[in-house]
Amino acid sequence: MTDLEGIRYYLQQQRSRVDRELDLIIPPESSYPFSIHRAMRYSIFAGGKRLRSILCMESGRLLGGDEAILLRVGSSLELVHTYSLIHDDLPALDNDDLRRGKPTAHRAFGEALAILAGDALLTLAFETLTDVEHLGAECRLRLIRELARAIGTRAGMVAGQVVDLETAGEGVDAATLEFIHTAKTGAFIRAAIRMGALAAGASEDDLDRLSAFGDRIGLAFQIADDLLDVLGTQNALGKTVHKDGRQKKATYPGRHGVEESERQAGRLIAEACELLEPYAARANRLRAIARYVVARTS
Repeated sequence: MTDLEGIRYYLQQQRSRVDRELDLIIPPESSYPFSIHRAMRYSIFAGGKRLRSILCMESGRLLGGDEAILLRVGSSLELVHTYSLIHDDLPALDNDDLRRGKPTAHRAFGEALAILAGDALLTLAFETLTDVEHLGAECRLRLIRELARAIGTRAGMVAGQVVDLETAGEGVDAATLEFIHTAKTGAFIRAAIRMGALAAGASEDDLDRLSAFGDRIGLAFQIADDLLDVLGTQNALGKTVHKDGRQKKATYPGRHGVEESERQAGRLIAEACELLEPYAARANRLRAIARYVVARTS
């Protein structure tokens, strides 16, 4: 088994653990009102790598965190991620018909219910964090603040989406492109890593080091996504390809070309792995996941 095959197998195992936890968190379809719970579960269990959840868990494991706490905190992140995908796919934003190889939520349930399902998943994420057992109130509050900032309008997901939307069809400079990617995707990945560390009682030195690691792999992840939109296939990705070019979105291949984008993503991953040197072999899984971020084909 190659290193890449090995990390894929490990990620699949961890994904199954997260899926089981999500099954416990989200109300069943038999819970009234039935339609909203069907829509929430449809989107959550349509597939997905659960990479943000796993990064959270691995960051906490590196520092000796409690497995049950890390699993619950990590699972809350998938609720937010899926909410963002439901809303991204809506006609007013990306207007996509396919997500994870299945019809998008608004195609399956209608726009109104899709919007509400996204709202419900986002709200449930914060409720979940307030209910994590054996975690002090101060730590819970810090986790909630961390997540809210990663979603927000200063340098979080919403900020990135707004600038991405407003600059579509325009030529953007390198700094604006980096802001879009860092905010739209990178901030949430960085928060996932920080939240795992916080849940494990990280020192400020550990938190700073892992934050810098998250900054680099978060940006590398979005560059890799840009490249997959150009080089990937619909079957492999489970979503529409070449969409960014048609919508004239700001992307790394569009601004820097494919080869330079690949070079920049590789450099970011190399820097990220170097940051983990103080942890020696304990950080091997985080390093492997970082490399997977740019080696993946979906």
